[in-house]
Amino acid sequence: MVPLQSSPAPDLGPPLAFWLLLCLLALVGGAVGSAVARRLSNPVGKYRMLYVGAVLPLGVLAYGLLSILDLGAAVRATLVGAATGVAAVDVFLAEFLTMAAAGTVALVGYAPTVRGVRAVRDIDLGTGRAVARMARWLLGASVVFALAFTPFRLGIGSGTSTAAVGVGVVTLVVVVLAASPWAIAALRSTDRPAGDDAARIARLRERVGLGAGLVRDVRVLDTDDEGTANAFVRGLGPTRRLFVTSTFLDAFDDADAAALLGVQAGRVRSRALGRRLGSVVAAAVPLLAAFGAGGPTGPLVAVAGVALVGGLWYARRGIVAADDHAAELFGADAVADAFERYAEMHSMELSRRRVPNPLSANVPLGDRIDRLRERAAGSDDGES
Repeated sequence: MVPLQSSPAPDLGPPLAFWLLLCLLALVGGAVGSAVARRLSNPVGKYRMLYVGAVLPLGVLAYGLLSILDLGAAVRATLVGAATGVAAVDVFLAEFLTMAAAGTVALVGYAPTVRGVRAVRDIDLGTGRAVARMARWLLGASVVFALAFTPFRLGIGSGTSTAAVGVGVVTLVVVVLAASPWAIAALRSTDRPAGDDAARIARLRERVGLGAGLVRDVRVLDTDDEGTANAFVRGLGPTRRLFVTSTFLDAFDDADAAALLGVQAGRVRSRALGRRLGSVVAAAVPLLAAFGAGGPTGPLVAVAGVALVGGLWYARRGIVAADDHAAELFGADAVADAFERYAEMHSMELSRRRVPNPLSANVPLGDRIDRLRERAAGSDDGES
């Protein structure tokens, strides 16, 4: 609900004390989780699980709890008064402050893990630099979240129809997808490729079909101290931009780099990112309708669940299609070899699942490699 201007300013004490308690829990949880992850097999994978299964959910939980306690409104009242007189500004400030506080909880949980990641991956990543980068990202994400969520807060509070809110969700997803290249450039340090790197990237782009017709330009992310060798495309239509990390250019030869970029070209052609976001929208719209006035809650929640599971299955098919595209360009064995070197570069133990996770949009890398090897073997048998 949008806070009424005539409502008294909420007390800052209780939500602030609760926020401090959440930060303490996050600090202890991050330290304990890091100590455990370092001692298990496949520690890099366990750290990923720690982030996805504990640090991120804690931040989301913190946002929900702090929203209930009106932390953002209380801080806003302390800084600028109970209300500015403009409902949109009041809601934006409250949402931004609440999201920033929740992000701080996640950041406190993340900080103790940096030392462990540095040890298990043998990289030169300073804790202060890592935390500063994450803080910058969280600050930007808080601004984007508040800008995106404010219209829905105002719409829900004013009785806007569920259909209008649903249209807003779709519009928001499209805008975020289209604007993501600029958001990444604002939240991360990027450079235009120059010299030999520019020539090499141009040659690889031409080889894999990531030319000007598919992506508008390229930016290089500085990851020398992180040791993260990645390449990915973000954007929509004419806004698409290819991002490669500086480590990617140093770690892989042309054969492996081309195969991995070929997968990214396949993701663009299969609209893998759009499939993933589409699954979220397909689930969010009936879920919003379920809690709207007069909606049949049970059936709509069921529809949302089916839409999510079906959408995530469709997203996983997009990843498989991307691998197939790269295999058609360079051969299945070459793509599998590149994946294995990618895993080795990131100290990853290959994961596999007998049954796909219906609530995941990702396909385990080990399963992708096995599938490519089987495809290569099938091709060899067919030729013989």
